[in-house]
Amino acid sequence: MSKSKNARRVEANEALAVCHSIRTSPRKLNLVAQSIRGLNASKAVAELSFSKKRIAKVALAVLQSAIANAENNHQLNIDKLFVKEAYVGKGLVMKRMHARGRGRGARVLKPFSNMTIIVAERGE
Repeated sequence: MSKSKNARRVEANEALAVCHSIRTSPRKLNLVAQSIRGLNASKAVAELSFSKKRIAKVALAVLQSAIANAENNHQLNIDKLFVKEAYVGKGLVMKRMHARGRGRGARVLKPFSNMTIIVAERGE
């Protein structure tokens, strides 16, 4: 009487990597995700390596993890991989206080985000 096995979230020719609690706003991280959507894996790695945005280093680590998952767990050819999906979601928001004039306080919101990258093997 065990639970039924969960269905696989991606197809047989796909692999995914997820990173939770990235310390940046989803809006900023989505700009980086937009720049790699649909690109070949090697071009996406080059794009993130030379990006001037600070958060591109974290996105590069997630992409490399997805490529490694495709190669090691799903036996996909890494030369045929491309970024099928790259999307960003909201994470938790830390609330802090900033002292203002006349004894008042102002809220400082420190947002976190989650990033998911799915790479797929291009069929010929």
